[in-house]
Amino acid sequence: MQKSEDEWKKILTDQQFYVLRKSGTERAFTGPYWDDHAPGTYVCAGCGQVLFKSAAKFESGTGWPSFFEPASAAAVESITDSSHGMSRTEVRCSKCKGHLGHVFDDGPRPTGLRYCINGTALKKATD
Repeated sequence: MQKSEDEWKKILTDQQFYVLRKSGTERAFTGPYWDDHAPGTYVCAGCGQVLFKSAAKFESGTGWPSFFEPASAAAVESITDSSHGMSRTEVRCSKCKGHLGHVFDDGPRPTGLRYCINGTALKKATD
């Protein structure tokens, strides 16, 4: 999915553009969905691809929505992020390549993973 910076700016809010297109991070406990417990499906705010399901969401205490697995293996892609003087695994939407957050290996069973996702990068549809 190819769009120019101007095209993205027309369809995203300023905060969504900052997070999705500039690899920004919302402040903890400020974005949508960090404390959301209702059933639903989380999609990419940029392109609408299904990314996560509420059944995989858990309370991590970090201030960002956390999931132990994506909706499908093909929904997200992981790349090495060496910014900010550390090495982390960045998570992006596989369709529009928008920055979603990072994945860590300190999550709950069954995967042991914690997908720490910017709520601004998501939209929610009820099931």
